[in-house]
Amino acid sequence: MDLSPLKNLDQSFAALAEFVAPTVVQVRAEGQTGRDLFGNTMDNIGGVGTGVIFRSDGWIITNDHVVGGFKNVTVILADGREFKGEVRRATESDIAVIKIDAKNLTAASFADSSVVRPGQFAMAVGSPFDLDKTVTFGHISAKNRFRTIPDQRLPKGYRVYPDLIQTDAAINQGTSGGPLFNIDGEVIGINS
Repeated sequence: MDLSPLKNLDQSFAALAEFVAPTVVQVRAEGQTGRDLFGNTMDNIGGVGTGVIFRSDGWIITNDHVVGGFKNVTVILADGREFKGEVRRATESDIAVIKIDAKNLTAASFADSSVVRPGQFAMAVGSPFDLDKTVTFGHISAKNRFRTIPDQRLPKGYRVYPDLIQTDAAINQGTSGGPLFNIDGEVIGINS
């Protein structure tokens, strides 16, 4: 039995994970008081998520629900360096950008997500359960999924996701805000 095609695929996936690794960051958010997704008041809150560098001068994309409303946001680069971040929010789309004081970072390339097709391979990279540099593979299951998710931290009490890409690549708590890559190493979506 010739296993060379499978071995070549295996090597390609591993090389892809190494190639995109410098573009993915871990995001830590902390605050003194705040509300959880259900509106309950909490003290000393915080969490971990993921982001992706989209400009080499320190601009990072993540989810708003990862960083929104937190007093302190720290970005940890793939090489271990840590930076305080300044957050700019787009609550309705669940997207936020973080600016850190860094230069010459490796920025990710972005693809046109409108041409993504069900059946194509997909790779998610993130920090699920505070385990950074986690890579999962799957495929695109469907496009144009619509969801409304409760979030009592917002004035309307929910977030609307009008055009989701569905994947079976594992996306767990902490992977939010991280990139979903195609096999060319281009970002095709932000994981939620």
